[in-house]
Amino acid sequence: MSHTRIRKFNTQDVYRGQQFDNDFCNAVVADNLVFLRGQVGMDLDTNESVGIGDPAAQAEKAMSNIEMLLGEAGARLEDICKLVVYVTDVRYREPVYQVIGRWLHGVYPCSTGVVVSGLARREWLVEIDATAVIPRERME
Repeated sequence: MSHTRIRKFNTQDVYRGQQFDNDFCNAVVADNLVFLRGQVGMDLDTNESVGIGDPAAQAEKAMSNIEMLLGEAGARLEDICKLVVYVTDVRYREPVYQVIGRWLHGVYPCSTGVVVSGLARREWLVEIDATAVIPRERME
């Protein structure tokens, strides 16, 4: 079995000014599993942050990225099985989960919410990590 790596990047392109050099990607497809990198309020084509200061706008962009990456991996939002949602302030939970609820209404994934002291870039307030399983009948 080989893994398909989608939207490869080097950390020097995303985390300018930080002194590390790692090769990562935004999604890995392994058989019918899709693992997504945690998505934030960042445009995946330009690496520019969006929704600065607005957790709901950042969650909206993160969910839009998730939908796009799943599509590139051959999956759909309804294939999401697990979410981990990171927020930098407990007060952001409500606006962030309202956005997630609109995107995933009727999907019923397992979800874990974590309040953290910070994310990889200071302006990021929310990060959403998703794992999906593509139904086998759509794999053929």
